[in-house]
Amino acid sequence: MRLEPRTDATLATTLAYPAAAFVLTLLVAAFLALIAGANPFAVLFQVLKGAAGSQFALLETLTRATPLIFTGLSIAVAFRAKLWNIGAEAQLYAGAVATVLLGTGLLPLPAPLLIPLLMLAAVLGGALLLLGPAALKIRLGVDEVVTTLLLNFVILLVVSYLLEGPLKDPMGMGWPQSKRVIADAQLPRLIQGKRLHFGFVLALASAVAVWLIMTRTTLGYAMRAVGANPQAARFSGIPVNRVLVWTALLAGGLAGLAGFSEVAGLKGNLTLDLSSNYGMSGIVVAMLAMLHPLGVVVSAVFVAGVFVGADAMSRAAGVPSYIADVMVATALLTMVTAIMLSRHRVRWR
Repeated sequence: MRLEPRTDATLATTLAYPAAAFVLTLLVAAFLALIAGANPFAVLFQVLKGAAGSQFALLETLTRATPLIFTGLSIAVAFRAKLWNIGAEAQLYAGAVATVLLGTGLLPLPAPLLIPLLMLAAVLGGALLLLGPAALKIRLGVDEVVTTLLLNFVILLVVSYLLEGPLKDPMGMGWPQSKRVIADAQLPRLIQGKRLHFGFVLALASAVAVWLIMTRTTLGYAMRAVGANPQAARFSGIPVNRVLVWTALLAGGLAGLAGFSEVAGLKGNLTLDLSSNYGMSGIVVAMLAMLHPLGVVVSAVFVAGVFVGADAMSRAAGVPSYIADVMVATALLTMVTAIMLSRHRVRWR
């Protein structure tokens, strides 16, 4: 068996394989529900109802999707230039730490000045954290998969130290958490009394901005060229190393914004469980979107809906919510296979 690039790929072929991957994901979920002793159709209906069956459910899904959009964009940007960033989780926490350091009263500024400053600090925190592995890759040829992956554990240990030491809230009843950011540092809620905050709008704007960068700028063209063939890009005069540096800064900054959004928009302070594995889930989101910035928004809402809906389904149908993890993993595997088959033809010999 061998794979040959398709030369006659059509729009129907490009869309058919991802659609088949989605159907296969639903079949796997239905099969697991059947094994658990529940009605598969009822389980899938409960997942859909729990994700978008009411205003509360829909707003919760969008709230859960907000950090996934940021981390998904981060992964999409990095992977497009073949910078294999597995450390979006660490960059998220770096952005959160920067937000807490400056947003708990250190800078007594009004909200119109303080919030953009905190955003910039979070972007710099995430960007500089990814710049290190990128520099090691460029100068010494160190595999960035290893360095970015290990940085996730390093940053969690650093955050644990900060929450037990310099950043610990003296009024936190001994819990390892930071002080809350001041009122002027908090993002406004989009709907009064609900959890959805302005970070969602910022995530949508970021997706549009990344799409414009990737499709309408010289940097975006260079990133795509480096990702397609770095040797050919270097031969044609593209400064590959410089492009990788800018890619690292952009990707790390987007993940840092996820930390800012969670602290300033939702949680209000920094804790060790600030992220529900948003960094790794961002890889799933980016791959489901086929690294398309606007597609990241759709896939992030889908993944968030699966998790939010599975929680509601578990309570209503008595089926373990871990089925959501299987659905997301199956969606990733089938989508990667679908992308491969949409671009290549299998030849048997």
